[in-house]
Amino acid sequence: MIRHETQIPPPEDIYPIDEWKIVETQFNPELMGQTETVFATANGYMGWRGNFLEGKPAVQNGTFINRFYETWQITYGEAAFGFAKTGQTMVNVTDGRTIKLYVDDEPFDLMRANIAKFRRTLDMQNGTLEREVLWETPGGLLVEIKSKSMVSFVHRHLGVIAYSVKVINSDAPLAIASIVRGTQENPVSEGDPRQSRGFIKKVLLPEQDSSDGMRVILNHITDASRMRIACGIDHEIETECPVQFRSRSEPDYGEVVFDVQAKLGRPINLTKYVTYHTSRTADARELRTRAGRSLDKAGTTGLYTLMAEQRNYLDDFWARSDVSVDGNHDFKIRRPKEVQQALRWNLFQIIQNSARVDGCGVGAKGLTGQGYEGHYFWDCDIYVMPFLIYTNPQIAKNLLLFRYSMLDKARERARAVNQRGALFPWRTINGEEASAYYAAGTAQYHINADIIYAMKKYVAATNDREFLRTKGAEMLVETARLWLDLGFYSEQKGGAFCINGVTGPDEYNTVVNNNLYTNLMARENLLFAAETVSQLREESSEEYANLLRRTNVREEEIAQWKTAAEKMLLPFDEKQGIHLQDDGFLERKPFDFENTPKDKYPLLLYHHPLVIYRSKVIKQADVVLAMFLLGDKFSFEQKRKNFYYYDPLTTGDSSLSACIQSILAAEVGDPELAIRYGLSALLMDLADIGRNVKDGCHIASMGGSWMVAVYGFAGFSDCNGKFAFNPRLPKEVEHLSFHLMLLRQRLHIDLHTGYTIYTLERDGTGLTIEHKGNPVELEPGTALKLE
Repeated sequence: MIRHETQIPPPEDIYPIDEWKIVETQFNPELMGQTETVFATANGYMGWRGNFLEGKPAVQNGTFINRFYETWQITYGEAAFGFAKTGQTMVNVTDGRTIKLYVDDEPFDLMRANIAKFRRTLDMQNGTLEREVLWETPGGLLVEIKSKSMVSFVHRHLGVIAYSVKVINSDAPLAIASIVRGTQENPVSEGDPRQSRGFIKKVLLPEQDSSDGMRVILNHITDASRMRIACGIDHEIETECPVQFRSRSEPDYGEVVFDVQAKLGRPINLTKYVTYHTSRTADARELRTRAGRSLDKAGTTGLYTLMAEQRNYLDDFWARSDVSVDGNHDFKIRRPKEVQQALRWNLFQIIQNSARVDGCGVGAKGLTGQGYEGHYFWDCDIYVMPFLIYTNPQIAKNLLLFRYSMLDKARERARAVNQRGALFPWRTINGEEASAYYAAGTAQYHINADIIYAMKKYVAATNDREFLRTKGAEMLVETARLWLDLGFYSEQKGGAFCINGVTGPDEYNTVVNNNLYTNLMARENLLFAAETVSQLREESSEEYANLLRRTNVREEEIAQWKTAAEKMLLPFDEKQGIHLQDDGFLERKPFDFENTPKDKYPLLLYHHPLVIYRSKVIKQADVVLAMFLLGDKFSFEQKRKNFYYYDPLTTGDSSLSACIQSILAAEVGDPELAIRYGLSALLMDLADIGRNVKDGCHIASMGGSWMVAVYGFAGFSDCNGKFAFNPRLPKEVEHLSFHLMLLRQRLHIDLHTGYTIYTLERDGTGLTIEHKGNPVELEPGTALKLE
């Protein structure tokens, strides 16, 4: 049930609806925190919040580099064996964007300026953030200021800003100061555990600085983690007006100032290139050299080619990833164009925060804010990976490779908590567990199975057996060992294999016995491990020998995994005919929903954890999530009973919940509820439903909105590598279309009220799917219409 009061989107007279753009037509400081997130640009490696180029005003002027972090010692009032010791926080790094304008010695300041015209646009086809301002100075000068900035998808370390100034009613002296600054804020949490803890101390310590012509480079090192970063800026200026420049640098600051005698109506066009390079091993000199090379390459390539490359990248992305939706005007106060805009913005933010991860993960907030410290959770594996697997499989593979790179630290973590095998961290940046609250952190052992679930889906969708044999098998062995060691055969449960003392996805019920989601996912993990190792032994003696060297896996272990899976306890209440979220769920005290005001959600901000833990209340989909991920393990009637039992108990205090509830509502035949939940997931950030979008995007909910369209309304299922569709468009949706990459072939699915058209692209080899339970053979280049 939706417990939160739905927030109203920003006013349309200021934020008009455009299917391919987010537009702001008026400077609106009241929504500045929200718009800094909404207008963010990134490429998966580096990210810029949607701040104004002047640097101020700002809620948080933010630049983030994926996996660039500071460490800190976790302090416990009462420590215990195996607790996480070192926290990690993504650092707000060197600001290379700021450009300040002075006209006739008058500084341009949005908060004080007389603005005759203002328009800001996030262009999702060109991958740019644009702004156009007409400023009337106190002296009566009319100044047109235009800018276009981007973080390059093609050039991982590069950001570009095109900045243009024109005085349109007089000649006037002006100065443009292009700045790079090492002192950025890392704000301290306001008491909300979802926010970053921040730092009071100075995090970035200066190492070197240099200025040469129009180029400035600053080098810094973090205080504790000792990670190095170089930020460089360089420029090109084009104008018919007389211009001079000067540059300087000091340890925490550098600038290039252009003094211009502006002529009536003559533009001054400045191009600013910004680059970032980071390392855990290279010295400052090496990073400065790398930054210099990136700036050289940017200057050689040039602004227009860089912009064209950005457009080409996104043309390809949208050709593979777009979801087109149309419908009547009964979207429960949402018009079809608004739904289309929101859906594309969600997908655009996913690619912005994943495209160039290359050796990193995707954080809960991506690179749009410091919420959750910039940590990687299970969010990516369960909510973002399906979109990437079926539209951008190379990115999905890169993320799996990143998980594999953490395997040795996962082995260490398992030993630290007295277990065999490997235990992946619940939240991390560097591979070490960073959760200081074990009940809702380390106890979420399901992270292991979530990663394996994503890998299994990837292999089934791409047939990348090479990844499975060379890397996946090793992950499977170590995660299966963890499950076998964690569980036990209980005499009290008739010899069933039980897993006690764990926390499932629902963080309002912690350290429980036999969480259904955990047990089901562990079972899948164990069976997949046994199947894969057995096949590897039969099919590839060389790769099996490599696996033996890396893991020393024994044949008897395979049998043990199978037995544990076969005897896995799945708690079920015969009287009510429902699966139990855990052994003791029905014994908890009913929560007083009726007398809990809507402004007292999320409960975690207003109730002591023990009050929540002893109550029959759910933060987010748990059993319902299990029914979505492992849909073939439940009958329709079981899904229906489970859904209607658990839905009223679910607060939706997590942004991860609404999308899953929408999909199951659609599946059990409740289209009205599916639409309500689907819109909640879709507008999580644009309507600021969680009231915390200022801290960054909810990347998982964005992936969830894609799943609502594809798994929910198109009725897609992919259990055990079988691709099936059971379309169930609600009456509000008249048309839905998208592409999926299935076994390296692109399939276009075009749904209309009453029929569906499947088209396999011409370069395919043929594909078998199911439509409403019936097998269908698809031939390349042929459209097949089915009712």
